Amino acid sequence: MTENMPNTVAVGIDIGGTGIKGAIVDVTTGELLTDRKKIATPEGGKPDDIAKTVSDLMESLGEIPASASVGICFPAVVRHGVTMSAANVSKKWIGFEAEKLFEGVLRRDITFVNDADAAGFAEVHYGAAKGKGGLIIMTTLGTGIGTALIYDGVLIPNAELGHLEIGGVDYETKAAYSAKEREDLSWKKWAERLQTYYSTLERLFSPDLFIVGGGVSKSYEEFIPLLELNTPIIPAALRNNAGILGAACLSTMKTTFLE
Repeated sequence: MTENMPNTVAVGIDIGGTGIKGAIVDVTTGELLTDRKKIATPEGGKPDDIAKTVSDLMESLGEIPASASVGICFPAVVRHGVTMSAANVSKKWIGFEAEKLFEGVLRRDITFVNDADAAGFAEVHYGAAKGKGGLIIMTTLGTGIGTALIYDGVLIPNAELGHLEIGGVDYETKAAYSAKEREDLSWKKWAERLQTYYSTLERLFSPDLFIVGGGVSKSYEEFIPLLELNTPIIPAALRNNAGILGAACLSTMKTTFLE
């Protein structure tokens, strides 16, 4: 690394229920400066075990500039560094001072954020919505529906819009990709549910753009053309790197999200 790189680099860590990924990132360009490393999430997903695994992963990245900030994204509502929920990890995370734990283990300042927020922020700064303004809603269609709200480049965190109640049910149980798989729905039948979901978001928020993420976004041609919306809807571009990039970028730009 060159002498001036510490001013433009950060570490991004993406903690998931099955794997923990990370890399050193050039936050100016969104380029990964190292290979993306991945380690399995420890069984049970307890805080101390995950913190130790993140420490091991960071060591595997090689020399990290002392001035490099660290961003960590996690599948939970995160308020002022405290995890208020837990998805596919230990319930010990609920009400847990996560940022403080990681700062102690890693001996660095940490920015701890929701995983969908990190992915959405990355898509706005480096990916599918780069250069676009207004209200952008990122949705990740997977086990559930994760969402992120970004308005003119500013992240409004912890928008749990997958849990909108539509027709008397938590609608991610009907429209997440896991529901398509569980009920063996055709693309057409699943798209009908997505139509209901996105039409509701449209009516409530009047967004300028929808971004669709999650693994199923690779098959966007199977379902996005079936949707009839007034709002443009496009697939995410960054795929597996989105959380890493977003977490890294947010760690250097605390003025670009509301706390």
